[in-house]
Amino acid sequence: MGSVGRAIFANLRADSFGGPLYAVNPKHSSVLGVPCLPSVLAIPGPVDLAVIVVPAACVPPIVRECAQKGVRGIVVISAGFRETGAAGIALEREIVGIAGSAGIRIIGPNCVGVMNPHSGLNATFAASMARPGHIGLISQSGAVCTAILDWSQQEKVGFSAFVSTGSMADVEWGDLLDHLSTDENTRCIIAYMESVPDAHHFVEAARKVAQTKPIIVLKPGRTEAAARAAASHTGALTGRDDVFDAAFRRCGVLRVDTIEELFNLAEALDKQPPPPGPRLLMVTNAGGAGVLATDALLSAGGELTELSPETVAKLDAVLPAHWSHHNPVDILGDASRERYAQALEIAVQDPSMDGLFIALAPQAMTDPLAVAQEAVKYAKLSGKPVLASWMGGRAIAEGEALLHESGIPTYRYPDAAVRVFQAMARHSSNLKHLEAPIPPPANVATNPVLAKARERGRTLLTEAESKQLLLDYGIPTVPTKVANTEDEAVQAAAGFTFPVVLKLHSETITHKTDVGGVKLGLKDEAAVRRAFDEIRSGVPAADFLGVTVQPMVRLDGYELILGASADAQFGPVLLFGGGGQLVEVYKDTAVALPPLNASLARELVERTKIAKALKGVRGRKPVDADALDQVLVRFSQLVIEQPWIKEIDINPLLASAEQLIALDARVILYPADAPEPKRAALL
Repeated sequence: MGSVGRAIFANLRADSFGGPLYAVNPKHSSVLGVPCLPSVLAIPGPVDLAVIVVPAACVPPIVRECAQKGVRGIVVISAGFRETGAAGIALEREIVGIAGSAGIRIIGPNCVGVMNPHSGLNATFAASMARPGHIGLISQSGAVCTAILDWSQQEKVGFSAFVSTGSMADVEWGDLLDHLSTDENTRCIIAYMESVPDAHHFVEAARKVAQTKPIIVLKPGRTEAAARAAASHTGALTGRDDVFDAAFRRCGVLRVDTIEELFNLAEALDKQPPPPGPRLLMVTNAGGAGVLATDALLSAGGELTELSPETVAKLDAVLPAHWSHHNPVDILGDASRERYAQALEIAVQDPSMDGLFIALAPQAMTDPLAVAQEAVKYAKLSGKPVLASWMGGRAIAEGEALLHESGIPTYRYPDAAVRVFQAMARHSSNLKHLEAPIPPPANVATNPVLAKARERGRTLLTEAESKQLLLDYGIPTVPTKVANTEDEAVQAAAGFTFPVVLKLHSETITHKTDVGGVKLGLKDEAAVRRAFDEIRSGVPAADFLGVTVQPMVRLDGYELILGASADAQFGPVLLFGGGGQLVEVYKDTAVALPPLNASLARELVERTKIAKALKGVRGRKPVDADALDQVLVRFSQLVIEQPWIKEIDINPLLASAEQLIALDARVILYPADAPEPKRAALL
């Protein structure tokens, strides 16, 4: 009594699953009145699915029996695998190896199980069966699974599939997305995600599925700190959570922060089309509701539709003189059914509108059901979503029910409704990334600069080597000469126009400023000699190979950072933003997955605060945006074609109306004995 196995067997028997069901337990003669067989091999007929609920150490021999029997799939409920340490990892590898050799796929271990509400299959130990519906749920957390299930029963939300994945030892995100993409009962996929075992398969599957079925992910971990041991600025700034955001954006996946948002978005995208843009037009009889909705929309990154003069004129002709005369269209508290009808008919014709939001507060002159009957006429606007908020309790219940039945998602609070719209707009923006082609690497050969360093077992390029690498990819850099002696430094400086800059030339020290290894504004030969001596005396002799000499570039532009670092799951990740010495303090950066094209490069730039300054402020001319896009594209090409680069920064990349030029660069390589680096997730 009370065992997990008994609960699963009871669920399988209790629901409408009609296939043959066998109990296997050598220690019992029957379970719930069903005779027990001593082993899998004793089952008389073929077996499609085996559900294993035994101690972890007993799982391998049962999987072996399943292989001999020709079982097609296994769900391992049992815990005690990788979560327990080395011994559990070994057990997990053993069962996957046995199953793989026989062509068997495994869900789990350490999971709640699986449900197919449309067929009546409930192979879980959850307390109830999910309602049939059109949402496919995938969750790495069993507890989240059961909590969502309980919540869905109360909210009358139905599912096409309900999968607790557990450790994902075998079947993982890509497999499940591929399956749900062909499931006719699944219209939308929601997921609780903690990690991605196979990033390439996930990215490939998500990009394909998201074109026809929305994928909405609840991913915890936004506060996880970035890697502290990173040697480059990029490595310190690129946090794991930022990388997931970048991956989701590029795959057309919509990320949310709460279970409520998960279901709100699933319902909205199931009933209404994604908006073509972020501009929302609001019609309300409550000024306060309009204010709340406006705050929520703008805070979430959305926009208010600017009413056209023609729209304003038409509204003036039918509304009271004191209507708001702008968006939100406040038609006043005494609005009747007829006034709503006239305002809505005009509003939906505004050419700038990307979506419509209708709000209502019950008033003596406003009949919630009657207004709902007018609103449902617009439930199927072509290519533009319609959402509503009928605020109140009993007075609005009938109208609210009619809106739901007619396919208009309806919310008790206006701020919740507009946040759903803005999330739908983000989804539309993400889907545009799927249109970007993914070019293969043009050059698979290791760059000569990198090859030479790797042959010597070095992991840090010098500044001069780093700049040569950039030049090889068409990224402009400040002219730089290496000087091993003081006299060579003076001679190199004479080849430029004073003032000049001296920097430490070293194969071991990465942050030159921290050790006094950068001397700026040297106006003559004597200053060069003093700077050379100060740099040499400031570091151990073994770390000093000389200096680099370069002309002093006027910093009359913007200091940017452009970098890349390796993520354990998604491979190389690009970073762009405001640069300079305080880059890690201000953290005005955005990340993306390579490779980029010009439009993706522009989108990456636009996600930073400095993007506004680059367009020209306070009398400054704008930076050449097309040229900056091309620098980002070439840099992304470098990153994917040279996978032995672990971290790379250009900081600062000086940007002005006259030039784009890399003033400093840092490149860190994987050690020579490191395993093959993880390739870019999109390739």
